[in-house]
Amino acid sequence: KGPREEIVYVPCIYRNTGRNKPDFLATVDVDPKSPHYCQVIHRLPMPNVGDELHHSGWNTCSSCFGDASKKRNRLVLPSFISSRIYVVDVGTDPRAPRLFKVVNSEDIFWKCNLGFPHTSHCLGSGEVMISALGDPAGGGKGGFILLDAETFEIKGNWEKGDNVPPMGYDFWYQPRHNVLISTEWGIPRCLGYGFDPKDLKKGRYGRRLNVWDWTTHTYIQAIDVGEDAAPLEIRFLHNPEAAEGFVGCTISSSIHRFFKTQQGDWAAEKVIQVPSKKVEGWLLPDMPGFITDILISLDDRFLFFSNWLHGDVRQYDISDTRRPRLVGQVFVGGSIAKGGPVTVCGDEELQDQPEPFSIKGKRVPGGRQMIQLSLDGKRLYVTTSLYSAWDRQFYPDLVRDGSVMLQLDVDAERGGLAVNERFLVDFGKEPEGPCLAHEIRYPGGDCTSDIWV
Repeated sequence: KGPREEIVYVPCIYRNTGRNKPDFLATVDVDPKSPHYCQVIHRLPMPNVGDELHHSGWNTCSSCFGDASKKRNRLVLPSFISSRIYVVDVGTDPRAPRLFKVVNSEDIFWKCNLGFPHTSHCLGSGEVMISALGDPAGGGKGGFILLDAETFEIKGNWEKGDNVPPMGYDFWYQPRHNVLISTEWGIPRCLGYGFDPKDLKKGRYGRRLNVWDWTTHTYIQAIDVGEDAAPLEIRFLHNPEAAEGFVGCTISSSIHRFFKTQQGDWAAEKVIQVPSKKVEGWLLPDMPGFITDILISLDDRFLFFSNWLHGDVRQYDISDTRRPRLVGQVFVGGSIAKGGPVTVCGDEELQDQPEPFSIKGKRVPGGRQMIQLSLDGKRLYVTTSLYSAWDRQFYPDLVRDGSVMLQLDVDAERGGLAVNERFLVDFGKEPEGPCLAHEIRYPGGDCTSDIWV
């Protein structure tokens, strides 16, 4: 029931593009009534080069709604590679954000013994929590950095005790069930140079959902979702009473439903499998879909996810959470388009390779990656960059030509996806040169930033 989005914030990355420029936070006009529709109207460059801005979060929780003393006016931006954390003032002028504070990586290293921060979530306690992928040296280690949500001083680690997971990545919490569940991508020093198939079967990619006791901050359970599954984005249903959700596993290209059992512990079951395609002209003879981002609509009716390699975005009806039903799919790029270097020799799903995707006369490079849904569930925004080292490896034309942001029209009643042919934000035309656009965040909160408690 909130207002329609008029602007969105998008971190834009220059690392690994050959352009020695700082990453920046773009403010994009998405109001169709605006004369600046589909344009970047403001750029906030970071003060350093090589950060790799990643997944942002807010200073104030949705649980503080109605408290006039609390304002969602600071956006917290972790840097995946440099381990810095930038705090951006989006409250003074939402259309022209300004830098508020820099949390230095050395302080994170010394105070938390963590590095490679990834996901930021606000807590109802007046703190901000950020997950980390590893230790300062690039080894795998799952842990969490706590910041004061007013001063943004480092308070230390959220986790307690010596028992921690071997890797980290994303997380979601649900206080009504006294649980936090985190995921694990891989060992940072292995991820830094791109994807090496030799790392598979060597324990360098994640395979667990890691369960934490919310009250005691202790690590209590590991749920195995398969060797080299690389579970990334995890989402509980938005209903705070719900004791279930979904996680996307990248390399295994599967969606698992996780849930609380009758015994009070947690379990997971695979509910969607995207078949790999038999291919020639690619890195391996089997190409996985490579599920990268997932989200759940605010009414808990639909699950959306992107296949970064195959190039499609999918919508599933999850009215029955154990049996998701495909109701929308659209191909907008990817590695298997006709006329490209890859020939599909065997495909369980498609009769023919998809046509190359163009919009407004531009052939769009790269695969579909980050997604964000409008509050009313009718518009799905999509960007194309995953992580600069992997972008450079799998989609060199994306690094050369820059990312785009697209908008898909969503049938929020029966299901269905269609490209909005009028909408294109071309980050290949940036003043400092083409850049890589990543996450999409609305002022005030959205489907992937809000946890109701």
